[in-house]
Amino acid sequence: MILRWLIFSSLALSMAQAPAGRGASVGGQVELTNSQDSAARKHNYSGVVLWLQPVERDASVPVVPRHVEMRQQNKHFTPHVVAIQVGGTADFPNLDPIYHNAFSKFSGQQFDIGLYPPETSKPVPFHRPGIVQVFCSIHATMSGIIDVVPTPWYDVTKADGKFNIAGVPPGEYQLHIYHERALPANLQFLERRITVPEGGLKLPLISITETGFVPADHLDKHGMPYPKPAADGTYMGGH
Repeated sequence: MILRWLIFSSLALSMAQAPAGRGASVGGQVELTNSQDSAARKHNYSGVVLWLQPVERDASVPVVPRHVEMRQQNKHFTPHVVAIQVGGTADFPNLDPIYHNAFSKFSGQQFDIGLYPPETSKPVPFHRPGIVQVFCSIHATMSGIIDVVPTPWYDVTKADGKFNIAGVPPGEYQLHIYHERALPANLQFLERRITVPEGGLKLPLISITETGFVPADHLDKHGMPYPKPAADGTYMGGH
């Protein structure tokens, strides 16, 4: 693993201007290594979630309820990865000409919004932090990730791996990272305590290895294997 964090020092940090009274900006870039994913091999580093948690336990953390959208389009969840603060809501618009059934078996945040037709949408509120794996009970190839974080200071990397966490009050924070194809131990190793000054902060390159990741099949909402799909990719029980 290339661990540029090992050379993390005050000399590696550069200040970024932040609007007065609106908090500082913490930015940087992520790269993915040792990946078997075709997009990552082409240097698409999107979908990594980074968030800041105040070190002080009694620090005031504002709740900023937001709506995020995970579209169902071309039999994909788009974006594949979204992040939201606890108390926020995810909308699942169906932009396909067929029915979908988004669900999750995430412990403590299970949901099943049932079959619903094209050109409709259903909201799901999230009340606990954690990783929510989202699937469609009709189409086995559809999957998405919702990272529910306990803070309003977060961002999801774009294709170039860049991120920018805005509006951060100056202070001490723990940097947390999530990537679905990285082992938890590798991500935990990359966590760091950082000091955010009034002028903002630019972090050195964060290199995340996917070594050891093994993809696994998932079951439908009834805990059963998906049946063989029809020619159009739709499974029994779908429309």
